[in-house]
Amino acid sequence: MHEDIFDPFALNLDKDIALNLFQTATQGADDGELFFERRRSETLILDDQRIKTANFDASEGFGLRAVRGEKTGYGHSSEISEAAIKRAMGTVSSAVADKGGQWADAPQRSNNSLYASFDPTSEIGFAQKVDILKQIDAYLRALDKRVVQVSAVITASLQEVVIMRPDGEVFTDLRPMSRVNISVILENNGRRESGSAGGGGRFSLSELIHPEDWQPKAREALRIATVNLDAIAAPAGMMDVVLGPGWPGILLHEAIGHGLEGDFNRKGSSAFAGLMGQRIAAPGVTVLDDGTLPDRRGSINIDDEGTAAQKTTLIEDGILTGLMQDRQNARLMGVKPTGNGRRQSYAHMPMPRMTNTYMLGGDTEPQDIVASLKDGLYAVGFGGGQVDITNGKFVFSCTEAYQVKNGKIGAPVKGATLIGDGATALKQIRAIGSDMALDPGMGNCGKAGQWVPVGVGQPSLMIGGLTVGGSAE
Repeated sequence: MHEDIFDPFALNLDKDIALNLFQTATQGADDGELFFERRRSETLILDDQRIKTANFDASEGFGLRAVRGEKTGYGHSSEISEAAIKRAMGTVSSAVADKGGQWADAPQRSNNSLYASFDPTSEIGFAQKVDILKQIDAYLRALDKRVVQVSAVITASLQEVVIMRPDGEVFTDLRPMSRVNISVILENNGRRESGSAGGGGRFSLSELIHPEDWQPKAREALRIATVNLDAIAAPAGMMDVVLGPGWPGILLHEAIGHGLEGDFNRKGSSAFAGLMGQRIAAPGVTVLDDGTLPDRRGSINIDDEGTAAQKTTLIEDGILTGLMQDRQNARLMGVKPTGNGRRQSYAHMPMPRMTNTYMLGGDTEPQDIVASLKDGLYAVGFGGGQVDITNGKFVFSCTEAYQVKNGKIGAPVKGATLIGDGATALKQIRAIGSDMALDPGMGNCGKAGQWVPVGVGQPSLMIGGLTVGGSAE
């Protein structure tokens, strides 16, 4: 258990005074909150058999927000004090200068308890973490003499939030996070290729440092690098593509998920704006955003406005049925918030963000999906990508992919990129596998300069008519 509980009112800030200042700043507003945060994080990186990075960061601060219609006033400071709140009040009050707001109902209390309360940064000693990183390096070099470089990363953090509402209600959440990532580079006959694997979640770091956990990650990174050593240049052109389960859901997250966030739809800038209740995907496609999955990287007991995390059905059997909402967009659109109001830190305003976004499985065996592919690509690993949220157009690079001819998986390919748009891809899903899986816990999502941890997932999918960019002549 985490014994040193964050209490912003214990030292330099009287709770009653803070509430009075907050109420004054938000008088005439529709909504607002006083958001306090304390964060601790540690990162250790071993690279080329040496510890290259050892960082420990600690921060705390508050954000004061008032919302009136579409206008928002926000002030923040790394100093938690009466004086700092008074300085923030001027900026905040300007957003509600015309007063006349109608105060929104407060969030309902949550019974969510999705992860334990502990500090993963203090669970394991520094020397032990260094020793684990060195063990990972030695293990990979002993497995394969072609290994020329190993990079291993251990990260742990604890985010503690306290959210005060104008009625004096206080909501709290303690959010642990741990992760181990491993990358390896192999060299054979002058050619070098890499592979990586890893994962984590809102659970104890001690669960990740046992050999039973990190050794499979190390072997997976080595396997991917070995596959890439034999890869040939990827073909180019329009073709059918089968996506593997789990982490390939990052394409779903980026190309489709952002377009189903409330703010983009309210402003009409999403490719899915105005399509509620209409078919936007092939029959059988059901997509959820679920912040209530225990211990998952994207899960939260409450969001950063105090709303309980929820399971929201976005697409049901191909029909658009829901959007992800924070409190402001939900109010402006006349719907209920869905527990998706998230922010990177106290220095940022909340906005609609994904938590764990995934597609439910179907009833087709995954091997039958591949067997039905006559001439195309089987993509099971993805790296970086770019998406235009206004039209859903995406470009994603594959880190592991294979040619498929007459239903048989052939040679691995290198340099393949998938090009398309989310709205079209949804309608061109031709088969949905029975093997739905969530990613191993390594996703981060960027939006408007803010980053938050997320989860993704999907079953094996066949999508018809994607453009594949490649380097084969």
